[in-house]
Amino acid sequence: MEKSREEIIEYINGLKNYQGYVQFSHRPIDKERDIFYDNKEVKIEDENGFIYEAHFYNGKNSITIKQVNNHWLVDEIENTPLDDTQIYLSDIKEFNYNIKMAQIWEAKVDDLCASMKVKKLQKVVFVGFEKGESK
Repeated sequence: MEKSREEIIEYINGLKNYQGYVQFSHRPIDKERDIFYDNKEVKIEDENGFIYEAHFYNGKNSITIKQVNNHWLVDEIENTPLDDTQIYLSDIKEFNYNIKMAQIWEAKVDDLCASMKVKKLQKVVFVGFEKGESK
């Protein structure tokens, strides 16, 4: 789904029981304002810059938000598969959580493999934070 600047802020602020983060265009991620974990309420302010991207997860569904030209694309993945997850160390100081991402694969016919079905990566989505050490 596609949203305007005002709609995306309203959408993000309407998320309940999600963890995640927002990356603004004009500054680095601020641990206090842009990262939502441990039941912290999701609340962002309209700023001089714009939301470049955002990722959220509620234990079941993943949301990816990306800015494209003058609008934002929202990709909601219901029942996000957790078969293939990766953990990434955060480089945010004094943020002792790692970032967990899920790779979503789908079997598709591949002409280069005798028309057999081959698993192909479709998306990589945020699936939460995990306690750990930062870089």
